Amino acid sequence: MAREGMNEMLRWEEKPLIGVVHLKPLPGAPRFKGSMSEICAAAVADAQAYEEGGAQAIMIENFGDLPFGRQAVAPETVASMAVAAHSIREAGCKLPLGFNVLRNDVSSAIGLAASCEGAFVRVNVHTGAVEADQGIIQGEAHTTVRKRAMLCPGVGIWADVLVKHAVPIGDLGIEEAARDTFERGLADALIVSGVATGEPTGVEDLRKVKGTCPSAPLLVGSGARVSNAGDLLEHADGLIVASSLKVDGILSNPVDVERVRELRAVMD
Repeated sequence: MAREGMNEMLRWEEKPLIGVVHLKPLPGAPRFKGSMSEICAAAVADAQAYEEGGAQAIMIENFGDLPFGRQAVAPETVASMAVAAHSIREAGCKLPLGFNVLRNDVSSAIGLAASCEGAFVRVNVHTGAVEADQGIIQGEAHTTVRKRAMLCPGVGIWADVLVKHAVPIGDLGIEEAARDTFERGLADALIVSGVATGEPTGVEDLRKVKGTCPSAPLLVGSGARVSNAGDLLEHADGLIVASSLKVDGILSNPVDVERVRELRAVMD
């Protein structure tokens, strides 16, 4: 299973930096501009900036496909993400690849990891249920773990705990949610975020999750930047970052290699 081999992919003691490649709107999305070539070129440029700046892995995400659906994405979305991943590999990027298929299509993410030699997938809701702008989203840990075992047993499942842009159904606290996700859902790593993309992750939330699941690799899922990385890494084992690493810190801009270098430097 992936949990036994997690340190072969990323050395958690080195506090890895995982850069997110925010794909532009893909075919089928309302804002698609009609050119996969442009989408792939932008994805390659961001991946190269992360690699040159010292990141340890990248995660590919269909970030531009607003509004997101509650269920499985369309086949053209999966095909487009595979094309983007292939373009990144063809350009020479050697970093481990991960996939996050928004809003919660981990089945497609696992399929992408299996076909594109991915190392991990991110799942926003792995156990329990949340209310989000897509409606009610329920975790499918039972199906996810079994599909991973069938297709790509070495791929890590990185699961959010009380994911951003959503509120949990019921009064489950962050410690109980973390325990369920790791011990009952069999996630390989846990992710804690702020309330929205780019919003700071609470240090106290990280402390609680790490105290509850000390053996679980713990990642910051939003809001990490040079100014707060040290505090976050007192409890977390790595950072997943995009917003603060864009040119001028603007979400819609390309990745700035100098910002990646600066963040990596303060993490060491």
